[in-house]
Amino acid sequence: MRAFAQLLDALTYTRSRNAKLKLIGDYLRATPDPDRGWALAALTEDLDLPAVKPALIRALVEERVDPVLFRMSRDYVGDTAETVSLIWPRPDFPPAGDMDLSLGAVVERLRTLSRSEAPGVLAAMLDRMEPSERYALLKLATLNLRVGVTARLAKTAFAQAFGVDVEGVEEVWHGIAPPYPTLFAWGTGTGAQPRAEDIPVFRPFMLAHGLEDLRVDLADYAAEWKWDGIRVQLVHAGGETRLYSRAGDDITRGFPDVAAAFRTPGVLDGELMVKGEAQGADEHGGAAASFNALQQRLNRKTVTPRMLEEAPAFVRLYDMLFDGREDVRERPWSERRARLERFAQALDPDRFDVSALIDAADFTGLEAIRAGARDAAIEGVMLKRRDSAYVTGRRAGLWYKWKRDPLTADCVVMYAQRGSGRRSSFYSDYTFGCWTDEGELLPVGKAYSGVTDEELKWLDRWVRNHTVQRFGPVREVEKSLVFEVAFDSIHSSGRHKSGVAMRFPRIARIRTDKPAAEADRVETLRRLIT
Repeated sequence: MRAFAQLLDALTYTRSRNAKLKLIGDYLRATPDPDRGWALAALTEDLDLPAVKPALIRALVEERVDPVLFRMSRDYVGDTAETVSLIWPRPDFPPAGDMDLSLGAVVERLRTLSRSEAPGVLAAMLDRMEPSERYALLKLATLNLRVGVTARLAKTAFAQAFGVDVEGVEEVWHGIAPPYPTLFAWGTGTGAQPRAEDIPVFRPFMLAHGLEDLRVDLADYAAEWKWDGIRVQLVHAGGETRLYSRAGDDITRGFPDVAAAFRTPGVLDGELMVKGEAQGADEHGGAAASFNALQQRLNRKTVTPRMLEEAPAFVRLYDMLFDGREDVRERPWSERRARLERFAQALDPDRFDVSALIDAADFTGLEAIRAGARDAAIEGVMLKRRDSAYVTGRRAGLWYKWKRDPLTADCVVMYAQRGSGRRSSFYSDYTFGCWTDEGELLPVGKAYSGVTDEELKWLDRWVRNHTVQRFGPVREVEKSLVFEVAFDSIHSSGRHKSGVAMRFPRIARIRTDKPAAEADRVETLRRLIT
């Protein structure tokens, strides 16, 4: 456990991507199985330890330490795991009996714990550990590492450490369970490369560049609508069906209605939405509900019959990666599109349809058609080179996204919170609000992107100098600074007092020229709801 703790500590204080890759790679090479496999699972968030919850940790520490002292310490430190690791008292007498505290042993024990066993086992582990190990244990148990490492970076570190292809790692990742014995056998040369022939594994998505000011020839590019749902990959292989998100997360359990309807071998790329009339119409290839309607079903491990009835999901298909068992990713888009249209004919039309192509004579004509995307509540337009292969990531000149122009609102900064990674020392996450007709300021969104490094430094100083209250890592600030906030759309939300929620908010500019009293009203935002 100590080596894993040292890794987390080093990653926390390392900003450089290359340095993080080296730290993880060195650890994976030096650490034996299965410890390194479980560490990789933790870094990629491919680990489930259901018996340990934050409430359990708080209850345990308040049995050992004065609850008021713990809460005050937690507010000051800003992180429960760090607070508990430092404040946890050593037992008066050395704990009786031996306990294997290697990472592999700890994970295996936590995975098999019942809720009733968890308090005793976790306390026994904490009693036998040093503060850094306690911190690592609690971060691991709650799957809240926050060390500035994405799943992709961790997989890249593995690939670089063992001299293998990262795309080969991605190809089979979801078909291998932690602690990934076959993956490490391949990496160390003691086993063959895992193959994804009869396993419903995730393949990395092809992505698009922003069009910016570029104009393209529609003789070379096809245009289709960009819908506001979530990008998914449908996979059926070996008699199983899986749905994967853009990040490679398995979301099948949340959408059993879609999974049950996809029983033909193949791999398809599309947009997951729910039935409705909020975006698009017949002339756009069919209507769909707003993203807000889809959001009610996201991040759920199970769905109720009522949800299935009230928000039936479907996939608007964009592309094809596998036609049956045949890999067609190297074939041109035009051929893949023709195959997709034939493939879709055998699918349930209530669950699947093919994204309609936009009929435009030239780019000028397409501009005019795109101008109506806002009225139809469609996210924008995609442009795909007709001869493009389906390649991983963003490749210049192949696919472009041409999103509709964003909406903007002037909002008052209300709260600020420290960021993560290289921004962990700055107050970089901002909650902002708009005024009610009664003069009350209500939160309408949160953003952390859109500012330059110099603007971030200025905002950090401003937050520190204008703090009125502190709530752990969060600071409430004077209601005097205005942001111009850009966002893609806005929806009704029962979870927010304001009744609205912004889609993809980001800071367009800092309005030091505008008094806070002249910021926008909540009612103005409500009129923009789609």
